[in-house]
Amino acid sequence: MKYVLVTGGVVSGLGKGVTASSIGVVLKASGLRVTSIKIDPYLNTDAGTMSPFEHGEVFVLDDGGEVDLDLGNYERFLDVKLTRDNNITTGKIYQSVIDKERRGDYLGKTVQVVPHITDAIQEWIERVAMIPVDGMEGPADVCVIELGGTIGDIESMPFIEALGQFSYRVGPGNFCLVHVSLVPVLNVVGEQKTKPTQHSVRGLRGLGLTPNILACRSAKPLEENVKEKLSQFCHVPAANIITLYDVSNIWHIPLLLRDQKAHEAILRELNLLGSGREPNLLGVAKKLELEEWTKRATLCDMLQEPVKIAMVGKYTGLSDSYLSVLKALLHASIVCHKKLVVEWVPATDLEDKTAKEAPDVYKAAWKLLKGADGVLVPGGFGDRGVQGKILAAKYARENKVPFLGICLGMQIAVIEIARSVLGLNDADSTEFDPETKNPCVIFMPEGSKTHMGGTMRLGTRRTYFQVADCKSAKLYGNANYVDERHRHRYEVNPDMIPELEAAGLSFVGKDETGRRMEIVELPDHPYFVGVQFHPEFKSRPGKPSALFLGLIAAACGQLGNVMQIMQTSNHDAMPSTKGYTSNGSTLTYMPKTYPNGNGVKPANGSLNGTIYSNGNGVHV
Repeated sequence: MKYVLVTGGVVSGLGKGVTASSIGVVLKASGLRVTSIKIDPYLNTDAGTMSPFEHGEVFVLDDGGEVDLDLGNYERFLDVKLTRDNNITTGKIYQSVIDKERRGDYLGKTVQVVPHITDAIQEWIERVAMIPVDGMEGPADVCVIELGGTIGDIESMPFIEALGQFSYRVGPGNFCLVHVSLVPVLNVVGEQKTKPTQHSVRGLRGLGLTPNILACRSAKPLEENVKEKLSQFCHVPAANIITLYDVSNIWHIPLLLRDQKAHEAILRELNLLGSGREPNLLGVAKKLELEEWTKRATLCDMLQEPVKIAMVGKYTGLSDSYLSVLKALLHASIVCHKKLVVEWVPATDLEDKTAKEAPDVYKAAWKLLKGADGVLVPGGFGDRGVQGKILAAKYARENKVPFLGICLGMQIAVIEIARSVLGLNDADSTEFDPETKNPCVIFMPEGSKTHMGGTMRLGTRRTYFQVADCKSAKLYGNANYVDERHRHRYEVNPDMIPELEAAGLSFVGKDETGRRMEIVELPDHPYFVGVQFHPEFKSRPGKPSALFLGLIAAACGQLGNVMQIMQTSNHDAMPSTKGYTSNGSTLTYMPKTYPNGNGVKPANGSLNGTIYSNGNGVHV
């Protein structure tokens, strides 16, 4: 096993997660199998109990692990399925050591940070690195490890010590350290300053780790004299100093690494390149194409016609709180050739209370909502903003605006129907009103009200379609069932289903028992879908979540064509980045099949090469 460690210095928030993910992309493009580990030095056992204001979204894995959002980046970039053990926290390590001590595994020895904690960290890394995450048998070739926080943080010290020992333990040629640091640009002249990075590297070396590669974050590419200075004072070859300058979208980062031959530098440090007549050890490729990444990054920059989605949520001031939702919207909008514009609408601003206290704020929020092409209500906890979300669902339903409700978003759509259509004015969730006489949403039987961590319905569960010709089933390719990830405690009350269906709702997806409502639709609406699960967690670049694709397609008038394509066995005609070429000003798409502008095979079956326009400025 080869290991690549990514650390950060100077300041937090430099993008270590995206850097680590991008390193994985270029190594994978080199022909290697890659897995990833994220180390979070906080004492929490996992991210499940942490506020989105504190830590961004909680990313949920197939096995129900509630982990750091960077694991979402790894899964999206590398198209892998990680496990809860791929996220190491201080809490997990200390808990495992204390459990061993209580069992007597240490045979009466004094349990200390060194060697017991540091040994536990190294053993955890070695064990998890061997778990295949790409659907193939056997372990990966390379494990990319990201150490959270900044070099010098007190809470990181046990991990720094452990990783220093680990680099010695696995030996030269099996360990490569990539240090991500800041090179700020000061004054009007735009001078790039190296001193912060020098101090950061000095601190890292003083802790027993020596960087092999420097990944320097800066507003612009590093000048040659700056590289030479960094090389001299940080003892890193100039060829191993990479500039990660500001780009228009994060899909350019793997391309920056490729263009600066970062993959060759890493492979060289890992003894995987070979030299002269020697073949490389694992058949790695020195020349990377990354064709799909290039086309996707280019297409994303070139799209101009907007699709506006109103995000009605509780944490709208912090986009990281909805990171996977934003990525899923982006994946779908690119497939539909639209430039995504997210209109952030704080749910509380839509409520009557705000109309009285801050009328300007109230008017601005409703203007954003009414100007959107589609409405999305994401998941959340607590009753703040719930009434505003209900009003947003009511507006979308009554005005035939495409709507997608996720988790709580589905629940409030059901509550709104019960109130507005059935006339049950006190209909509510028992999460918000335990004494309601019309509980549309109730607490799940297997949940816990006394313990918060890991006690929800978590991870991948199966949903069976009840109606074959519903929109959701068509978007999933006429599947009989679908496996999606969950994270919730409350669900639609099965005892109220007959009344709700009489009001026009169609519960088209249920679990294997038929008691848990997973997908709801309004059949007479252009697109009104609510799901109890979180489809955003499995969306990938080039392979968008089906229901997010449905929302974007409905918002820009493409839903009929998209559903028709998704039901075919061959999806080559689906708009995507495949086959795109750019001459700098126009974009041409040459699909493998059905080039008639709408993804439907011509009646005569001919592929005559005629150019068609699909109505949004892109020629097909």
